[in-house]
Amino acid sequence: MSHPLRAPNDAFGAFVPGPPVFATGAATGPLAGLGFAAKDLFDVAGLVTGCGNPDWAASHPPARAHAFAVQRLLDAGATLVGRTITDEISLGLLGRNQFHGTPINPRAPDRLPGGSSSGSAAAVAGGLADLALGTDSGGSVRVPSSFSGLYGMRPTHGRISVTGLMTQSPSFDTVGLFARDPALLETAYGLVLDDKAIPGTIERVMIATDAFTIADAPVREALQPALAKLRAMLPAEDITLSEEGLPRWAERQRRLQQAEFSATFRDWIDAYNPRFSFEVGRGLALAALTAEMDLGAERAFRTNVRTEITDRLAGRALICLPTTPILPPLRGIPLSAMGEAGRRITELTGIAGLTGLPQISLPLGEAGGLPVGLSLIGWPGADEVLLRMAREWAA
Repeated sequence: MSHPLRAPNDAFGAFVPGPPVFATGAATGPLAGLGFAAKDLFDVAGLVTGCGNPDWAASHPPARAHAFAVQRLLDAGATLVGRTITDEISLGLLGRNQFHGTPINPRAPDRLPGGSSSGSAAAVAGGLADLALGTDSGGSVRVPSSFSGLYGMRPTHGRISVTGLMTQSPSFDTVGLFARDPALLETAYGLVLDDKAIPGTIERVMIATDAFTIADAPVREALQPALAKLRAMLPAEDITLSEEGLPRWAERQRRLQQAEFSATFRDWIDAYNPRFSFEVGRGLALAALTAEMDLGAERAFRTNVRTEITDRLAGRALICLPTTPILPPLRGIPLSAMGEAGRRITELTGIAGLTGLPQISLPLGEAGGLPVGLSLIGWPGADEVLLRMAREWAA
């Protein structure tokens, strides 16, 4: 499908079709001279936030102000160079959008870019922007970071304001950023994170063996050199995160998230009967059933897991795991394969979602030319610690 009105020089189909979106940043600042893109969930003053669905765009008014994160980057001197494609109403982990097109993965053009912040990842990986804003509820910054060979972080839940952001699952939603350079990523996060950092001295790293076991062999093998370096940098111990199994954790995470995004979109769906791709419509229908369930056990489980993992980290340790258990899937895979890929991905991305902990994905592996991300999870408020470690590792 051709979209002739894409932003100029959009060689990777990263930007939302239509007239170019541009906003000049401040004349001076730590990001002066740099360009950033913003996922089509962030408000840009005077424009309708489309959320990847034409009926959402048609049924909502233009934004009156920039989203918090957009404004902070503009104030720091960065220029907004475009709005990027998201999986439809941000419900996806692979990067597909049947209305706007699926962005090309610059690091693996025959593979999916990862979603739902697919356009943001493609823009940065393809050199169309220095930075890009994305969101992460169930993995939507971490997955495209891994699939596209980028640095990206899901921050501690609540540490970045979501003002002006179309949220889908409030107790999971976070603002995230992509960059090719970890030092730039650290600078940018420093502009949007609140002042509730909890510093600590990293004394050890815990290798989540059950997370590595879930991963496919090419992923595990690609990360062995990085693991060896990590073991040389810090005292390391092998641990099992979940005695009952990480797939069971993912099931609970999915139910909680489904109930929340069902509540978010229910009234709009009832009022406008919007169009959806099959996979998104099916997901919403299943989520409506989940929303009617008693999820008290899931909520209690989340509280217990948060306490358990936070206590194990105790401001002194990190957890190491693959960002995703699979390599980037081929473009054009059938719906059944998409569903299976998404299910497997959440077995790892659901850990930080359940706990609200910060997780950074580092582009430290490669399998047959395909990017593979290694992740570090820190204690609540350890965002700056993770960013500094990423910068020092790359130095």
